[in-house]
Amino acid sequence: MSDDLLSIGELSERTGLSVKLIRHWSDIGVVPPAARTAAGYRRYAPEAVARLELARTLRELGLAMPVIREVVTRERDLAEVAALHADALEARIRTLRRRQAVLRSFSRQGSTSEDLTDMTDLAHLSATERNAIVHDFVTDALGDLDPSAYRDGLLLAMPDLPPDPTAGQVEAWIELAALIRDPELRTSVRRMGEYAAEQGAREHREEDVREAQEITDLWVARVEAAVTAGIAADSPAAEPVVAGIVAAWLPGQIRAGFSPDGPGDGDGPAARRRLLEQLETAADTRLERYWQLMCLINGLPVRPSIAAAGAWLATALRANPEPGARADRIGEILDQGSDVDPEAKLEACARVLAEVEELVAAVRPERFGDPTPCGDWDVRALLDHLVWENLLWTGLAEGTPRSDFAADHLGADHVAAFRTAARATLAGFRRPGMLRRQYGPAPGWRLVEQVTIEMLVHGWDLARAIGRPTDLAPDAAEAIMPVVREIYGDLPRTPGGSFGPARPAPGDATAADRLAAYLGRPVG
Repeated sequence: MSDDLLSIGELSERTGLSVKLIRHWSDIGVVPPAARTAAGYRRYAPEAVARLELARTLRELGLAMPVIREVVTRERDLAEVAALHADALEARIRTLRRRQAVLRSFSRQGSTSEDLTDMTDLAHLSATERNAIVHDFVTDALGDLDPSAYRDGLLLAMPDLPPDPTAGQVEAWIELAALIRDPELRTSVRRMGEYAAEQGAREHREEDVREAQEITDLWVARVEAAVTAGIAADSPAAEPVVAGIVAAWLPGQIRAGFSPDGPGDGDGPAARRRLLEQLETAADTRLERYWQLMCLINGLPVRPSIAAAGAWLATALRANPEPGARADRIGEILDQGSDVDPEAKLEACARVLAEVEELVAAVRPERFGDPTPCGDWDVRALLDHLVWENLLWTGLAEGTPRSDFAADHLGADHVAAFRTAARATLAGFRRPGMLRRQYGPAPGWRLVEQVTIEMLVHGWDLARAIGRPTDLAPDAAEAIMPVVREIYGDLPRTPGGSFGPARPAPGDATAADRLAAYLGRPVG
């Protein structure tokens, strides 16, 4: 027997494979022994090491042992086997992707075993079956409406999954299939179809689509810039933004046959009603999601949501149904005098600031991430806004308006930031003659009222967020309520606006509670 033959133990040491595994692979012909000792022990040729290492590699790649035996014994070509196995792996990966997409979709949307079965079935539909589902949805939603470019566009857009879709594309299809079962989406599609049919746009022209997209990009950019600058949609400061958007949008409407009623460039009540109508018709986020999912499925770029920008512009149009409407209304209010002595208003403001400062001082940094009743703001954002409001009105009082709305106004010490800003506010308001001085159309004491309102409302938000009593400055809160009703009573209480619809207040509500409820906060 040759001296260079290896025992099974030596093979194990050289390959790192167990003796038991080598013996099994030897029994099935992957690495047969070259000889046996007189006692019957197996002995292997030196090339058995390379054969075992190849077998281990192929096994790790998932090949079955009979195939591995054929490769290592050269009964089959390794390159041929590798190509076949790669194809098999690709098919397996596609299957796993679909399963992954189903499970992810179920984890987010499903709740029953029937949901899981339904999602699995959806993931395995053919292109013809997918298109039939969407086509039936569109034709059922639009019914017998006259042909329009909108109808044609819907019927042209079908979910075209590629042969090897990503898990994200499969998830998007499952979500889309669930979405088109929502009757609210059906209603939105119908509403859009009715509007398109009324406008008589029968031809789907690429230049019209491109122009509409350019106008959309323009108004979204202008609205986002206004939001970044801290301009409220229902404030007079929104008027120039609205006017600029209408001026850019209107020429295309005139070419489409619209007759404006405004002077000069045509910006007037009819134009603004038409733009608002278009925004309201397309405002459903389900419809926006429908198109986003269709883009995901078809591998097209997905445009970010414009829902928030649309809500802002719609509210600005409601607040300014014709050029300058909100400013004119504010001007009428500001022309009215007050039965309350301006100095008394200033002292009430000082009491409110003092109580809000106590609340600010009670906030520990670990509470910064807690939610508040004020929209999407957490506690830190609310604190920042309290400081900003003081800086804003102080700047106006001193003739140096601020424009750094988006900056961080808290720094490392939120208590010091608020205290410094509040004291600067009072110092500015207490300057001789400030209360009766005119700031544009407003006397100085009107600026004091605004600070009082802001501090009461957002101070209430802060108290509620950190679990403190909400009975802020009862006399001041009671006295300011008529002013709040006068200034904000006719504002559109819609998404994108400063305030939500008025809420009921319980019988034992404090004056600050009633104020907060009137401005849309849930109380009780």
